[in-house]
Amino acid sequence: MEYISAKTIVTKTKSREWFGTDYNMNIYKGCCHGCIYCDSRSSCYGIDDFDRVRAKEDALRIIRDDLRRKVKKGVVGTGAMSDPYNPYEKELELTRHALELVDAFGFGAAIATKSSLITRDIDVLNGIKEHSPVLCKITITAAQDALCRKVEPNVCPTSERLDAVERLEEAGIFTGILLMPVLPFLEDTQENVTAIVRKAHEAGAKFIYAAFGMTLRENQRAWYYEKLKKNFPGQGLVEKYRKSYGNRYECHSPRAKELWKAFREECEKYGLLYDMKSIIRAYKRGYEYSQLSLFD
Repeated sequence: MEYISAKTIVTKTKSREWFGTDYNMNIYKGCCHGCIYCDSRSSCYGIDDFDRVRAKEDALRIIRDDLRRKVKKGVVGTGAMSDPYNPYEKELELTRHALELVDAFGFGAAIATKSSLITRDIDVLNGIKEHSPVLCKITITAAQDALCRKVEPNVCPTSERLDAVERLEEAGIFTGILLMPVLPFLEDTQENVTAIVRKAHEAGAKFIYAAFGMTLRENQRAWYYEKLKKNFPGQGLVEKYRKSYGNRYECHSPRAKELWKAFREECEKYGLLYDMKSIIRAYKRGYEYSQLSLFD
């Protein structure tokens, strides 16, 4: 493992609109999951050799000092730029120990991951839940493992992630699914979307938050097109993207309207939350008064 220097790790978010988080915490830089669509690969983030995972040197001391200096308690989000449960985490346990610090200093946690390794830390998450909100977001974009392995090759498949959702929910941890990105011409079928909703319900998920499309920009676009040619030969997908989107950043599915309709109907059928405000209210419910309304 290569270590890189950092002055601070827990930073204030620009907006609390994204799942109501107050702070961001990225312990690792880069990711080896190999997802063909990852926006963090974009040139604007300046991450060289993105597939090589590096950890921030002396991360736990920095996180401890960052949390100690915070005047206001809040929810610490992790997983925005790199998955906090990459394969190295199994041995290093930096995310686990960081969550222990989050617990010790009385903060909440919101975690985004594609890895079932998150279930290892159920005991720590339950400790945080005793005093502050906890939210677990498991990314699932393909209902079937076969497609999942092509678009997210180096991480556990959909079936294992659904098992993780079930285990987290059985432990009483507020858990749901990030249905994003939904790749145009690959995953944007009503069959795929409704199957994910149904499987989420069967696993006990509380919510699904969806976006029917993806983003593409410099460097990320070239990588994505290369992987489309390799993983889906003979389908003419790159040509479809170029014709449909050109150099646009936001690439909405041409079926977005019909997908949203089917998605909402399925979520309402199973009682799954799907809009941001409702999800935030639900996972923070019960903590408002104990935290002096800091989690409103």
